[in-house]
Amino acid sequence: MSFLRPSFKGERALVAGIAIDATGSGMYVPFNLIFFMHVTGLPLSSIGLVLTVTSLIAMAALPLGGAAVDRFGALKVMIFLYLVRALGFACYPLAHNLPVFAVLALITAAGTRAAPSTLQARFAELLGGTDRDRMQALSRSLGNAGLGAGTLIASLLLGVAGNTGYLAAAWLNAGSFVVAAVLATRTPVSPLAERNRASRKGGYRLLAKDRPFLTLTLSNLLLAIGYTSLTVLLPLYAVGWLHVPQGMIGSAFVVNTTICAFLGVPIAALARRRFRTRTRTGVVGAAMFAVAFVGQIVLGTVRPHNTAVVMAALIACVVVATFAELVHSPASGTLAQAAAPAELRGRYLAAYQSSWALAYALTPSLFTVLVGMDGRLPWLVITVTAVLGGALLWITERSLSADAVHYEPPVPTADASAAVPAG
Repeated sequence: MSFLRPSFKGERALVAGIAIDATGSGMYVPFNLIFFMHVTGLPLSSIGLVLTVTSLIAMAALPLGGAAVDRFGALKVMIFLYLVRALGFACYPLAHNLPVFAVLALITAAGTRAAPSTLQARFAELLGGTDRDRMQALSRSLGNAGLGAGTLIASLLLGVAGNTGYLAAAWLNAGSFVVAAVLATRTPVSPLAERNRASRKGGYRLLAKDRPFLTLTLSNLLLAIGYTSLTVLLPLYAVGWLHVPQGMIGSAFVVNTTICAFLGVPIAALARRRFRTRTRTGVVGAAMFAVAFVGQIVLGTVRPHNTAVVMAALIACVVVATFAELVHSPASGTLAQAAAPAELRGRYLAAYQSSWALAYALTPSLFTVLVGMDGRLPWLVITVTAVLGGALLWITERSLSADAVHYEPPVPTADASAAVPAG
């Protein structure tokens, strides 16, 4: 398949690094608080507080990381962030007092915050046109597959080694970042990136005046709120409102991860062939999100007593939302890359990534309050945000460049090609 064919020397090393990074992360993300409790030996309440505070403080790493990308290039920053996170996880088993744990948590959280926008900038340095769309889809599929594989490895480690498995997972995760950094060195330095850094000017002041890009970022924030529903809202809603047994909720995550891992690339390729522009693809994804969320409202209104019926309907809604994610995500990510000025791409993509960070920071408390009022209310809210996000995305089509909006350069019309200025 041409959609999977490498387009530059070192691409296989880049995508292998993404998969290995995700596999390492999968060893601790599903266990999070429990992971850190066993690795450090600190109280669970203290760990939770430290992780919350450091996660919020680490949001400052986004603009700093963006400026660093524009100054040093995405490759150098990406390798640095891999090594920072490797150091953090390698040292976690030594953090038996709160101040040391807080420092390590802040360092790793800052690296984690800055990494996605740096990777996006790296894609933009190395790729152009529809190759960017291809890489968006491929990296998301590999990320989901890696997370699933990492979770499985961690589960096996815990089953065989007990709590000692958490220590092994910490060191394996550190090792995964080192391997990813080594693989990143096998990718080329982009000469275009060097020229762009030489010509950069304006910084974040220019970004603050770029209304089309800010509109694009706001659109993504509104849609990112819906993305968080699977991990944050669905468990609260299913258990507290639909009274689904807690042990059955994991099946929804398995379905989502499996679809993303195996169908992400072909769905993105199909969307690219079906729709002429990235904005319209994103709008279709937003509409699919709205349909999935309305389905949850209907399910929450009917509230069948049969658990099998509830789970079937719940997973059906999750499937629709997952396909919405696969349609929207590659198009919107590439749109942001293409809409950002090359010489300030690091700053622009850091600002765009802040929409994801803000959504994940706000939704836990927002969804908890809304579910406490009525289990259908948060789904109504994110239906509205999905519609608004799609509308803003549609509006940006008129204000962004044709190269950013279109998958392929638009063909001049006959009238335009025939029009010759008078001599």
